[in-house]
Amino acid sequence: MKEKVKELQIHDKDTGSSEVQVAQLTEKIENLSKHIKQFKKDKHSSVGLLRAVNRRKKLLDYLKKNNMESYKSVLTKLNLRK
Repeated sequence: MKEKVKELQIHDKDTGSSEVQVAQLTEKIENLSKHIKQFKKDKHSSVGLLRAVNRRKKLLDYLKKNNMESYKSVLTKLNLRK
């Protein structure tokens, strides 16, 4: 996943742009999804998953509103929507 973060970085030390945050949240969502499939009764992790999904949705809405080209590139590089 770090390769995808490096692809989306604006410059070498970029850690806080919306694109990078979306990539990091996507990695977190994938890890939590695997965890919840294994441990179905872990409610704390499911709450964390919902928070991560909602935060990623807000960041994607922000990108869509302010920078459509970046939004489209993030979607294609992370395979989020078809």
